Amino acid sequence: MPLPTLSNLPHHEVVPILDFGGQTAQLIARRVREAGAFSMLVDPMTPAADLRALHPKGLILSGGPASVYDTGAPRCDPAIFDLGLPILGICYGMQLACQVLGAKVERAAHREFGRATLTVTDRTGLLGAIPERTTVWMSHGDQVTGLDRAQLQAVATTPTCPYAAVRSTGPGLRFYGVQFHPEVTHTPHGVDILQNFVYEVCGCEGTWRMSDFAETATHRIRETVGQGRVICGLSGGVDSSVAAALIHRAIGQRLTCVFVDTGLLRKSERDLVETTFRDHFSIDLRVIDASKEFLSDLKGVTDPQEKRRRIGHRFIDVFKQAARDIKGAEFLAQGTLYPDVIESGHGHSGQAAGIKLHHNVGGLPEQLGFTLVEPLRDLFKDEVRTLGQVLGLPDQIIWRHPFPGPGLAVRVLGEVTKERLDIVREADEILLEEIVAANLYRSTSQVFAVLLPVRSVGVMGDGRTYDNPIAIRAVETQDFMTADWARIPYAVLSTISSRIINEVRGVNRVVYDISSKPPATIEWE
Repeated sequence: MPLPTLSNLPHHEVVPILDFGGQTAQLIARRVREAGAFSMLVDPMTPAADLRALHPKGLILSGGPASVYDTGAPRCDPAIFDLGLPILGICYGMQLACQVLGAKVERAAHREFGRATLTVTDRTGLLGAIPERTTVWMSHGDQVTGLDRAQLQAVATTPTCPYAAVRSTGPGLRFYGVQFHPEVTHTPHGVDILQNFVYEVCGCEGTWRMSDFAETATHRIRETVGQGRVICGLSGGVDSSVAAALIHRAIGQRLTCVFVDTGLLRKSERDLVETTFRDHFSIDLRVIDASKEFLSDLKGVTDPQEKRRRIGHRFIDVFKQAARDIKGAEFLAQGTLYPDVIESGHGHSGQAAGIKLHHNVGGLPEQLGFTLVEPLRDLFKDEVRTLGQVLGLPDQIIWRHPFPGPGLAVRVLGEVTKERLDIVREADEILLEEIVAANLYRSTSQVFAVLLPVRSVGVMGDGRTYDNPIAIRAVETQDFMTADWARIPYAVLSTISSRIINEVRGVNRVVYDISSKPPATIEWE
């Protein structure tokens, strides 16, 4: 993936992150942006000269799943250490940097996974004002050893890791390394450490804002599209809505939004989208009813990845058909976000593990017939909401809970049929009504119902039932890369359960999902 030119960067204070495939690499970028500097992920083998051309304030080397001794393990250009820039290595990034600088990396006698107690021995620079003893999140099986030849010194330790954080001591080199992950919430002072790097080590002023991103993204869209027309797949969710608003700002009436009724939508979804976007945006909105085709594609399919693949292919077919009636349509816009990209295994290093297939980033045929435009693929969900505010979107769109691209197909576990869709659709409507009534909608990040592929015995009246269980999922999260289950009050859960069982025919049991991400994902499929 080519680097942007200096003129296309949204801010003059840039901190590139060499992405070695860690699942939390995007969180590092998010923390740096929160600190007020612009950060972006780049290919780990980007030449030092190309990085220098961006005039960065510093560099960060991310974590990753590989060992530095693995065949094909991602590397970096050693010349980056001759640029005179502040460099921070995190986990794998620290190990690789230390190895390049002359230290050894060996299998640890005691692997560290989870929380560890860090003792700080040098409370200056990167670890300035950090408590002498604090908790950090570890995830490593290798450790750095033998610092003498590398002109490095330890600045923090854990009981089983003597070099939990290091810094350079030689002239001309401004390197820090941490074996733990400061970007995750499990490291309480991690944000402080990254802010120390941005402000104290790199000397940034912290003036980057989302309005800068909006201006730059608008410029990039205009450059990419030229005088062409763009088709935007509009779902009514915040991602596609913000993407549509941003593209509309860039090219005006040369945007046509296409809303596909897949038959996999929430209750009244089609009516809401038609009313909202025709009235608010005053743009060309085409509505296509392809529900029969989607349901036919899914007949007999139970594998979640296969569901996503078939839905993705059908989306492309529908868009191709719609394009025949849109003169000059050359571009297809999608609301792809950072988490979509990384969960699909599309990291810069090629090392990230694919968790699930998203219809908007994977499974697409090689011959799209369109050039893909993804203006939000560098943003997290909370950043997209902020961008929506910058663009002037109404709150009911900005704060709407996310809805998966494949729709209810991934909330009906097992085979998807119209009857089973109707069950989960009605249950979901009741669930959201009660969450809103309890004033919990804005304090929860995502709430939905799932129809399970089993049946359970129940008693209604004087008779035995053998019907479907519904699982309720409610999570709280800042970035959707990690999430915790929401502590919904028992009284609210009781009302939800009672209403679903009494009002949705075919349901006799309601259960509540109390799993966090990780190890679970937010969606069940």
